[in-house]
Amino acid sequence: MTQGTMQGASHKRILGAAMAGTAVEFYDFYIFATAASLVFGPLFFPTSSPEAQLLQSWLTFALAFIARPVGALVFGHYGDRIGRKATLVWSLMIMGVSTFLIAFLPSYAVAGWIAPLLLCILRFGQGFGLGGEWGGAALLAVENAPEGKKARYGMFPQLGAPVGFILSNGLFLILGLILSDADFREWGWRIPFLLSAALVGIGLWVRLKLTETPAFAASLEEAPPPKVPVAEVVRTHPLQLFGGTFAAIACFAIFYLSTAFALGYGTTKLGMAREDFLGVQLVAILFMAAGIIVSGYWADRTRPAFVLSWGCAAMFVASFTTAPWLGSGNLFLTGVYLSLLLFVMGLVYGPLGAWLPGLFPARVRYTGASICFNAAGILGGALAPNIALQLSEQGLEYVGYYLAVIAVLSLFGLLLLKSRDEAAI
Repeated sequence: MTQGTMQGASHKRILGAAMAGTAVEFYDFYIFATAASLVFGPLFFPTSSPEAQLLQSWLTFALAFIARPVGALVFGHYGDRIGRKATLVWSLMIMGVSTFLIAFLPSYAVAGWIAPLLLCILRFGQGFGLGGEWGGAALLAVENAPEGKKARYGMFPQLGAPVGFILSNGLFLILGLILSDADFREWGWRIPFLLSAALVGIGLWVRLKLTETPAFAASLEEAPPPKVPVAEVVRTHPLQLFGGTFAAIACFAIFYLSTAFALGYGTTKLGMAREDFLGVQLVAILFMAAGIIVSGYWADRTRPAFVLSWGCAAMFVASFTTAPWLGSGNLFLTGVYLSLLLFVMGLVYGPLGAWLPGLFPARVRYTGASICFNAAGILGGALAPNIALQLSEQGLEYVGYYLAVIAVLSLFGLLLLKSRDEAAI
């Protein structure tokens, strides 16, 4: 086998590991989001109003976003001190165990207040594990990328998101078709959480075969690792942390509004069938994958920040279709709306894999990129479904205005760093 062939095989394994791990982690994250929109309300929260149950269910969903920056600090610390590989293995294990245990939770009718408490604890565990996942997977890809292909390599962890979503919603759709509503609500929703164990096993098997990235090895040769990476990155790169966080909020807001909020709103307020809506979302998520791929190649031809700016502009325009298309109650128009938003989401999500790590030097890159990404998750995604549901009471056009404001805030973050992107990786 020639050296070029061996390098090609090594790069394929690295990209496969980056995408496979994030696919498993996002599968775990999305099955909770889907279950929270469909069944967790009446199972864990004893109120008579379906709207109140949905709001409380989405609040448990938001807990993971609070946990993610905590995970980012912990895993970023060890990722910058002991390496990317071990940190990625542990983040996947913590996420996987938390998800698997949700399958065994009792309902409120059986265990009272203990049931939602346990749900919140395990949801926090999911967020904690995911907090260390994205930053490590992105570094694994871009720190091994050949010159001129940073964005294309960086898009592979991002592609794990639509893969995880398809696995999650596809399984819920199949269960909805073969089970009665009563069986689905009683025990069928637990199956996706049980099956997560098999996916985690695959992800661990792939990641345990990896070696450390060249950039991390080179940084250790230049100087000892920082004793407290978060202190160093806050002291030396405050503008990058601030601008990077705001630039990333757009992808979270647009995703969770077009998935969790749209699913909950469509099946409750608009009375659409659950299976029909899940099927439409499965088609629409393919447009997100297409947007990620387009953005990766486009960013390598230009710059990641340039593509992100155009994505924010497209998000601003697309936000004004919320009321006429989603609010129409027409399944086809709803599908067009979701496809448009998720394609745009690909444009504001795909380049982040190369752009955020490029804001920081290798010695604090895991910590810096992870803080930005997960802090953006709180600002852009944690309460997005709840805020949108409240705004929709005044009219869906206000949900569109909310998306437009988020797009402007992300553009502001990009403009703050206009002269500072992207450092050598």
